[in-house]
Amino acid sequence: MPNLFVLISLFVCGVSTSDSKVSQNAHSPSESYLMSVWSNRLYLYSAAALVFGIWLSLKMALKKKSFPKDVGTLVYKAVKKDDRDAVVHVSGVKIFYGSQTGTAKAFAKELSEEVKASGIPAEVIDMKDYDPDDQLADECTNKAVCVFLVATYTDGQPTENAEWFCKWLEEASTDFRYGKTYLKGLRYAVFGLGNSVYVGHYNTVGKNVDKWLWMLSGMRIMTRGEGDCNVVKSRNGSIQADFLAWKVKFLNRLQALAKGEKKTCSGNCKTGGSCKNKRKEGHEQEEEEEEEAQQNNSSEEDLMESSSDEEESGLQDEKKSGSVVDMEDLGNIMSSVKKAKSKQEGGGDGHMVKLSKMNGLKKTEDEGERREMITPALREALTKQGYKLIGSHSGVKLCRWTKSMLRGRGGCYKHTFYGIESHRCMETTPSLACANKCVFCWRHHTNPVGTEWRWKMDPAETILQDALEKHQNMIRQFRGVPGVKPDRYEEGLAVKHCALSLVGEPIMYPEINTFIRLLHSHHISSFLVTNAQFPQEIRSLVPVTQLYVSVDASTKDSLKKIDRPLFKDFWPRFLDSLRALGEKRQRTVYRLTLVKSWNVEEMQAYSELIALGQPDFVEVKFKVDGEWWTWIDYERFQELVQAHEESGGQQSFSALDYIAKTPSWALFGAHEQGFDPADTRFQRRNKTKDISGC
Repeated sequence: MPNLFVLISLFVCGVSTSDSKVSQNAHSPSESYLMSVWSNRLYLYSAAALVFGIWLSLKMALKKKSFPKDVGTLVYKAVKKDDRDAVVHVSGVKIFYGSQTGTAKAFAKELSEEVKASGIPAEVIDMKDYDPDDQLADECTNKAVCVFLVATYTDGQPTENAEWFCKWLEEASTDFRYGKTYLKGLRYAVFGLGNSVYVGHYNTVGKNVDKWLWMLSGMRIMTRGEGDCNVVKSRNGSIQADFLAWKVKFLNRLQALAKGEKKTCSGNCKTGGSCKNKRKEGHEQEEEEEEEAQQNNSSEEDLMESSSDEEESGLQDEKKSGSVVDMEDLGNIMSSVKKAKSKQEGGGDGHMVKLSKMNGLKKTEDEGERREMITPALREALTKQGYKLIGSHSGVKLCRWTKSMLRGRGGCYKHTFYGIESHRCMETTPSLACANKCVFCWRHHTNPVGTEWRWKMDPAETILQDALEKHQNMIRQFRGVPGVKPDRYEEGLAVKHCALSLVGEPIMYPEINTFIRLLHSHHISSFLVTNAQFPQEIRSLVPVTQLYVSVDASTKDSLKKIDRPLFKDFWPRFLDSLRALGEKRQRTVYRLTLVKSWNVEEMQAYSELIALGQPDFVEVKFKVDGEWWTWIDYERFQELVQAHEESGGQQSFSALDYIAKTPSWALFGAHEQGFDPADTRFQRRNKTKDISGC
């Protein structure tokens, strides 16, 4: 600017030369220059102001050009302050594939290249190399978009590399410990590969993965795509063309997300005005499909959450409604059944299977005419919850602590308290039926209820054999899963403990004693849980490794509110069951269930119940010479129970005969806080509650 000012001054001086020839003759050159500047100062000031204005205008124009016109004032200030603070809406795309022949894998690589070409990072992931239990929840917060390209293999099953991922996802979607919002924030898209020739299994895996992610609150960014190997019915002529069509839609949606757009315009503006981006017919079809998918998913979830407070209205109605049926209020139901049979048979009370005093089988007439406990709708509901059903009234399921200990991440509380090896524990039940409908039931109230055995009965040998086989098959699915310890895997195939606490009331099963003897003959310890409504069955029960009674309340009124028992004389039965427990010589445990605002104020009443049943635990009797002995010598127990059987029950034994010393890490106040130092503690993301138990 100073140089420009001097040039303007010289120019002005030159212009005024002709008007001052006389003065130049009279004064020296320097005096003449100064006089000329002074006499033309007004022109000088005007020229300077003009040049400054032009310079300022150019500078402002250049600044505005560096930002889009639609950038607001706040964004402009933020970028001006620090260009590095720009918001990133999509950090990258993770493409998971489940492939058997390589088609899904090739699609994944193709999609990855196109995503990278658009300027967004992409990663291709083989499902067998990814641990969803450890990593999937992290995708909810890292702003990534997850794409699942999954093929459906034989009989509607996942491909080999996707088996573990799909199994985990299915169980998590119905496991209350994860919660319905476990994957909230996860943005995902699914493309399934299948063949419509297989009508009953077409794209089953893709549909299931989409459904399970949605049930855990994942957010679809677009409608699920389906590729069909059957060129006759393929929407676009081939599975490659189907994928190409879906890929184009996905890339467009991805670009919109990267710009911060939450959803595409539906064309139905709330203001009633015309929309510039009206949907095309294809978009309308997409939204209709997504609505239909959400309705289907909603019905699936309703099935999981449905209460069993329904009356049975016959098999045909059951199939039509798809509802979950139990057998509460059997009086009305059985009355109608009896009337129907009376008409057909010319009278009679109908055949019935009841519990005998010796906990054996008592048949009045033909067993073949009894109905099965597991109805088709109930079978469907329990299967979706992860149960492996056995025969007509039994089931087995893999406990989450079994999975945890296979990976060396610790076992359930029974490992800390009693030395159970959780990865060698089988959780099962010979009776899915129960005599209570507890308000805190964590089995979705899908199991049937009743006060006596009125169903067909499977032999104990068959139940145990099938339970062991199904349990081992579930363990085998962990072969090669990331994090599973090889030695734990091999040990897990050999069942050492059986927790009869899966669901229902195991002691209702008429052949429960036979079943327990079979467990012991296989050198499998027995942990049986009862709800304290069958006192005679408790008294006639053969020795078990450890017998639990669930004490859910300490007064008649609170027990009625919490357990909602079916027996009218539930309170006398409850008290007599505790007395029967006190008569047992083997290990016994009270399991107290305290529910806030329901029964936590009844401490004095609880102490009276403890005095009545005298359990070994809650009131601990095993502090010997100043040391705790809460663990179990399982080998010694097997020796004692064998001697008991061989003597015809004459040679008895007590809990003190098979106690074992508690390790230091399992004691209260230990630095390890009850966690086995041989394992590694693992915490899930965003888990504020810790619910333990098998």
